Amino acid sequence: MSADLFRPTSPDTCKPSDAARELGLKRGDFDRAVQFGCIRTVPDEGGGGGHRVERAEIERVRAQDGFPESLLDRVRVVGTAEGAALMEIPAGRFTRLARVGLLVPVAFYLNRYRAVVWLYLAEELRQFATGAENAHLLKGRTPETLRGRLAAGVDLRARNWRGRHLGFMLPRAEGPWARAGAVAAFLSPADVADIVKDPYERAHLNRSRPTPPGHGVPGSPAPYAAERITTAQDADEIGWLRSELARLVEEARSVSPVARPAARPIRPVLRRAPRPIPPMARTVTGPAEGTTRFPKPTASPPGPESSSSEPAHRLTEPTRRFTEPTQRLPEPTARTAKPTARPTWPTTRPGEPVVRHPEPMSAPRPTVRPPAPTAPRGHGPAQPAPQRSPRGLRAWLRRRSPRRTGPARV
Repeated sequence: MSADLFRPTSPDTCKPSDAARELGLKRGDFDRAVQFGCIRTVPDEGGGGGHRVERAEIERVRAQDGFPESLLDRVRVVGTAEGAALMEIPAGRFTRLARVGLLVPVAFYLNRYRAVVWLYLAEELRQFATGAENAHLLKGRTPETLRGRLAAGVDLRARNWRGRHLGFMLPRAEGPWARAGAVAAFLSPADVADIVKDPYERAHLNRSRPTPPGHGVPGSPAPYAAERITTAQDADEIGWLRSELARLVEEARSVSPVARPAARPIRPVLRRAPRPIPPMARTVTGPAEGTTRFPKPTASPPGPESSSSEPAHRLTEPTRRFTEPTQRLPEPTARTAKPTARPTWPTTRPGEPVVRHPEPMSAPRPTVRPPAPTAPRGHGPAQPAPQRSPRGLRAWLRRRSPRRTGPARV
């Protein structure tokens, strides 16, 4: 980084805002005084990229005759209505003279209706009104040549302002790249990229461009209107600015080439040769630990209840594969001639799924017989309930009330 960035500023200079306050001028009047050469500035040596005003220059401006009225008269600007009154002509004629390029504006701003308001230098308007060669333009009929241009829609106010503003920036530019940046400020980014194709030079050129005049909050419609004014629109103007930019860029390349980053050697990337993917090994999944397999049911001897048990030779293939034992369980005892119950199956552990064996399709379904009526325990055979007596309320009350027991009559 350059050492100029850390160089302290001279105490004999001050910032433009401080100089305007000491001279009793508004910031806009001070900037116009600097543009017209009424106040001289020096580059900022502290590395800020701006300009500063020397104390000696402030004392020189103060010592002028009629300060500050004389300085304010030289930098005073007026609008359309005030300028027409100053020249003693109608406002319509003043606007027509400005549109054909006879009156050149020095500044503009956008009002609350987003309309462009042009400002003119009051001293130039007085000089134009007092000139003998302009007397036929102020009174009488407008010349035929001007009326034809007005009928075609000619408006040179924005173009004249761009030319005048470029004339203000070129003398204050420091170095060839700053002058090229001043010209590039009035071209579109596409035109600049077409002329300056090197990205490093284009980046350096953009850093050297002056700050455009700010109008409105960024992102609002006002800056777009200001951009349309500050960018060249006519084909002949664009062609002249492009040729001037190409000439200034060639001059800047020869005087101070743009610094570029040092070239670094690119190391070759070593990549390993691809290896074939080996075939996947066949995995064998063993039985889970603690799994209980059910034993194969044994064939029961023929009997009256053999139809309800499942024969071993009729087990399906999935059932056979599932019932292959992994842990030997004690063999069930041999059944008697008339077994009273089926063999007891092992209970499953809590949390394990209950496995139900599918019954073969050909197995006969057991016949369900209705249960026989059973007699109550401790009593004789069931007897039908006695029929209720067809008597009325008196018989019902007699049955509800307890009978009195007394000595038996003899």
